Amino acid sequence: MFNVTVRDRMMVAHSFTGAQFGPAQRLHGATFVVDASFRRTELDGAGLVVDIAAAAQQLRAVLDELDYRNLDELPRFAGHNTTTEVLAREVADRLADRIAAGELGPAGQDLEGLEVTLHESDLARASYQRTL
Repeated sequence: MFNVTVRDRMMVAHSFTGAQFGPAQRLHGATFVVDASFRRTELDGAGLVVDIAAAAQQLRAVLDELDYRNLDELPRFAGHNTTTEVLAREVADRLADRIAAGELGPAGQDLEGLEVTLHESDLARASYQRTL
């Protein structure tokens, strides 16, 4: 399996519900480094998994929808804790929607998998993998 990863970052504000979150129940900020890894078994005719510039552009477009926002105010997340795990899935699903819509061009249609990892610090990260 071949894999290409692009990286970007986003800053959000949010709060959590539940005693297990301690002081994070209060509104706080988070800066995530976001890796999106695209997978396929065989390379395309140009020898690529995906065009790196196009992949980076699509990741940025997805992150722009969340960047510098208070996630508690977005209807999509109403009643849900926007944990690192939840956000990894959200970014992956939004990227998958863009791939399905042809935003990565014809080569994107042959991608088999996607993994999104959110690094919340140099010590902790969460990932979500999905098929395409």
